[in-house]
Amino acid sequence: MNLFETIEQHTLPDRYKTMERTELERIVLQVKEEMGEKLFLPGHHYQKDEVIQFADARGDSLKLAQLSASQHEAEAIVFCGVHFMAETADILTREDQHVYLPDMRAGCSMADMANIQQTEKSWGRLMELFDDTILPLTYVNSTAAIKAFVGKNGGATVTSSNAADMLKWAFSQKERILFLPDQHLGRNTAYDLGIPLDQMAVWDPIIEELLYDGPLEAVKVILWKGHCSVHENFRIANVEQVRTDHPNMKIIVHPECSREVVELSDLSGSTNAIIQAIENAPPGSEWAIGTEMNLVNRIIQEHPEQHIISLNPRMCPCLTMNRIDLLHLAWSLESIAEGQPQNLIRVDSSVASDARKALDRMLIRA
Repeated sequence: MNLFETIEQHTLPDRYKTMERTELERIVLQVKEEMGEKLFLPGHHYQKDEVIQFADARGDSLKLAQLSASQHEAEAIVFCGVHFMAETADILTREDQHVYLPDMRAGCSMADMANIQQTEKSWGRLMELFDDTILPLTYVNSTAAIKAFVGKNGGATVTSSNAADMLKWAFSQKERILFLPDQHLGRNTAYDLGIPLDQMAVWDPIIEELLYDGPLEAVKVILWKGHCSVHENFRIANVEQVRTDHPNMKIIVHPECSREVVELSDLSGSTNAIIQAIENAPPGSEWAIGTEMNLVNRIIQEHPEQHIISLNPRMCPCLTMNRIDLLHLAWSLESIAEGQPQNLIRVDSSVASDARKALDRMLIRA
């Protein structure tokens, strides 16, 4: 069964590949001017500069989905991010609004680490081990199908900003939590709430096994074995190198980094928290930032009064985020203007209904 529907993806026409950047930018600006408020273009913080320059709003995935839903005049929402973000926007917007993704190859490796078949099978096994004592939570960085599974089973979505509050709520509902799909955010958040590491188990969906050495009754958090391929590449060695080369430099990282890296850093927080920390820091302060490179480079450009570097200087930008480029954006907008839109994101209504339950349980507590 298809859990979401999309218009068939077509290949980027060759004529866009031969255009100069100025011509591509002219197309984007012209369509934006012609469509006015009928078009909304949200851009995630990790997008390339060539794309983010045209965004009507910048933010994280949930904020942009919520902003999309608040654009009452918008008929077309061209989401410059990745697939799960566009799905969330489709879930939250009206049925007569249409969400498009400029390039359908823009996915998320973390979200793909928990598919619905694995999750449903794993849930059955976990029920055998723990009975009805588990509440599922999923990071918003997950597919609509996973959000729907969580919503159907009484759980909720979380963001990196509100994960602590949502875990507290979840523990008021059930004895244990299954945290999907990012083990690091789950581990870091639970640890900050006072749950010791020896009360956290890891569920490996590939071998279908609970990775845990202690007694099962001690388990409080079950972490899905998933991760962000970008943030997992910040290592202890990177922290140690910064401490050696820049002894006065503060290190701030995203909680999708490993527990060891977060523990050795000075601060950790969501994308927005990182941006705010730099904006509020005094001139002359020194920072090493552990998050996606497009954003780090943008922060460096916007804050020349501070000394800022990437925690890992060899880090590459998020490859899937970088699928959205100026060529695909120009094609997407021109196709909409010509009445032949490409790459519509449409979540199946039954999936959207259950996914909305998971989102609403979070949003009502925001």
